[in-house]
Amino acid sequence: MCTFVDAFLEYIKYSRGRSENTITNYSVDLNQFVDYLSAQGISSPLEITASHVRAFLREMMSYGYAQASAARKLSSVRSWVDYLIRSGVLEKDPTAGVRGPRLPQRLPRALAYDDVKRLLEEGPRGETVRRDRVILELLYGSGLRVAELIALDWEDIDLEERWIRVRGKGDKERLVPMGRYAVQALLAWREEIGASAGPLFPGQGSGRMTVRTAHRVVTKLAQSVGLSGVTPHVLRHSFATHMLEHGANLRVLQELLGHESLVTTQRYLKITTDQLKRSYVAAHPRAEVE
Repeated sequence: MCTFVDAFLEYIKYSRGRSENTITNYSVDLNQFVDYLSAQGISSPLEITASHVRAFLREMMSYGYAQASAARKLSSVRSWVDYLIRSGVLEKDPTAGVRGPRLPQRLPRALAYDDVKRLLEEGPRGETVRRDRVILELLYGSGLRVAELIALDWEDIDLEERWIRVRGKGDKERLVPMGRYAVQALLAWREEIGASAGPLFPGQGSGRMTVRTAHRVVTKLAQSVGLSGVTPHVLRHSFATHMLEHGANLRVLQELLGHESLVTTQRYLKITTDQLKRSYVAAHPRAEVE
């Protein structure tokens, strides 16, 4: 069983460009799962059932793991199982129908547009100004996840038509548009590095930038303009919020963000209550405030 785990870890490291921290988390979660299965006499992925997955989660919770940690472990198992199915090892998904622990709903944080504008215009500077501008423009301008950002190759970018081919969760592809500012930033970045193929953001050696590096770049740029707690995910949330505030259709936004369920996208509606209140006051005949 460990052979299948090792193959998966190799895959996400070299083919998906996951960070060392992410790989470590997957390794811990999956080895715990394999240890549990071994104790139950399970020696092959073909023997895993939904009951085993549920029992594993119950055992983790009984050891004192928080709900968020148990949910992460289930996510790790699902990613591994998905890999095994795509590799032809499994035909059926033993995690199908398994529900993770219910997590408290947290509203995504979004920056005010003025703060985003200041970050985009004043944050990038110095030797990495062109690279950093592309990072910010794609995270905020197209709402990409940070893992999707660093997985981009130049072949995924259509500068003429302003499209990005994005590989999201579960290796599902979607097309996402980009604005003229992103195009300008990409043209300048391409000119600087002299490349039109391979990773959009090269890393050390022949690899690509890691998630950790991209996260650090965004946080540092935000701090340089007086903004704290800003991460790539905050820029993605800001993209979604500002799209809704300016009239974007919820299903269109779902497609842009790569959400499986519309319920996930609907969380952003809670952020725009001020806009709803303003619309109500402006439109309803008995809502006028004296």
